[in-house]
Amino acid sequence: MKILIDMNLSPDWVKTLNPEGFNAVHWSEVGAITAPDREVMAWAKSNGYILLTHDLDFGAILAVTGANSPSVIQLRFQDIAPEKSKYILLDVLSRFRNELESGVLISVDEDRARIRVLPL
Repeated sequence: MKILIDMNLSPDWVKTLNPEGFNAVHWSEVGAITAPDREVMAWAKSNGYILLTHDLDFGAILAVTGANSPSVIQLRFQDIAPEKSKYILLDVLSRFRNELESGVLISVDEDRARIRVLPL
């Protein structure tokens, strides 16, 4: 599973996810750090990546455009450092693997994950 880490998350997520069997890349490795969200979203879609973010704008973009991809995972909790939230994310990636491949928006907090099938 390929995961694009948004600029608002630490590049340390790459070092956290890759040893777990994921192909993770931070946006700063593939695009301009000042790129607008639509550009990040378009890159993820055209390259087959799931977008991991702390930004709520990507859900709004999915809703406005009616897009059926890419899948987006929004981390909606306070401490988004990999060492604090790694296991929450790994659980979501495992439980919703099939859905992520089909196109979904998943909002994750400490207690639950809410999933919406694309298009919204």
